Amino acid sequence: MSESEEALIERAKRDGDAFGELYERYVDRIYNYIYYRTGDVHEAEDLTARVFYRALNHIGKYNQHGAPFAAWLYRIAHNLVANWYRDRNRRKYVRLDDLVALAEKGLGPHHQAEQNEEAQTLIKTMARLPAERQQLLILKFVEGMSNADIAKIMGRSEGAIKSLYHRTLLALRDDLSKDRL
Repeated sequence: MSESEEALIERAKRDGDAFGELYERYVDRIYNYIYYRTGDVHEAEDLTARVFYRALNHIGKYNQHGAPFAAWLYRIAHNLVANWYRDRNRRKYVRLDDLVALAEKGLGPHHQAEQNEEAQTLIKTMARLPAERQQLLILKFVEGMSNADIAKIMGRSEGAIKSLYHRTLLALRDDLSKDRL
């Protein structure tokens, strides 16, 4: 965490405008994470607002010597998404159609249809993964986070994240192989 962020967090504990600066730094990342976990724009907007409302109310309890501020926000987001699924008794899935480019400009309709089919297969396969593995893939590929940062967010060791990542990729490969048979 940079010195400027540490100072900003300390100011945010006393000043709402400083918290607004933190909000601006992280709102897009938190929204994207929640959107890819819920697949619903309106729910993502609502849950993102709840994350920052909760963070504002509890920023005085945030310990800078623990997890980085971003990890703290992602943990709040993770908990709210888990509650959202539990409350609605929905199947846990990740909507990833926005992650996969369905077609590049200038390519013919046959190529576009082929890409669309591959994307849909990948989306369906990933949706069958447990929520924890979906979270790992979102943090790794959508947010571009390192294993160390993911470990802090998910409350695991970096080695455990590497192992989970490896098992997740193997499971995806196996499932994709079955789908092609």
